[in-house]
Amino acid sequence: MSGFKRVSDYLSLIKFSHTVFALPFAFIGFTLAVTHFHQPFQWQLLVEMLLCMVFARTAAMSFNRYLDRSYDALNPRTAAREIPAGLIKPQSALVFTIISSVLFIATTWFINIACFSLSFVALFVILFYSYTKRFTALCHIILGIGLSLSPIGAFLAVTGHFTLLPLLFSFSVLTWVAGFDIIYALQDEAFDRSQKLHSIPAAIGVKNALLVSTLLHILSAIFVISAGIVGHFSWIYWIGAMFYIAMLTYQHLLVKPTDLSKVNMAFANTNGFASVVFAIFTIISLLV
Repeated sequence: MSGFKRVSDYLSLIKFSHTVFALPFAFIGFTLAVTHFHQPFQWQLLVEMLLCMVFARTAAMSFNRYLDRSYDALNPRTAAREIPAGLIKPQSALVFTIISSVLFIATTWFINIACFSLSFVALFVILFYSYTKRFTALCHIILGIGLSLSPIGAFLAVTGHFTLLPLLFSFSVLTWVAGFDIIYALQDEAFDRSQKLHSIPAAIGVKNALLVSTLLHILSAIFVISAGIVGHFSWIYWIGAMFYIAMLTYQHLLVKPTDLSKVNMAFANTNGFASVVFAIFTIISLLV
């Protein structure tokens, strides 16, 4: 197997393209700390923050694929994933997880003591998520908590302390991610029930799950609006906020209880655009 193909398989294993969901909010947290809270900009710190994001997400995704490999092999939608397809050995994925976890913790050591101390908690949350579908339908919330650490974590890397404004962005990520993960899980409602796996769609059905997802996205919009008010952001921020809320609304127009054909479009494209565009406008508003 060529080196390029090997790298490609591992990038596919961890769904590197999905980094677009949380990474823009990490940039928001970092920029917020530098501008609103008058901290010095440091290139080294920015690189360390990015490395933490990459290592943490790599550990979480590779462990998820390792732990779910038997279910993935049984599910027609996921049978072609790298481990069940035989492209990556389970032991290799586990080693990949361990190396990424160690690198994540080691990187936080060079940032500050607060990040290092909380890195163990963060790592527990993102790895523990992979177990949650086995015993609770609230697994979507746990995933949301994991990704919501990105803005507050980046802010903490710069300042070393917590405050309300970055927490509002974290709450917006939590409810946003949990909401779109419920939409994504609609595809596996029948499979989850057959395997006694837990999810909101498997617990309450497609129609009610979409209502829960809608409620979570309304909360996400409220947190984004609250952040704009608390932070006294300029009109540039509000353009990004309106686009973000429009994308939340649009994905619920794409997916209907009787038509799940556009779930992937709603999950990947819509949410990817929402986070990137919102982050760009937010960062510009902070810089100017």
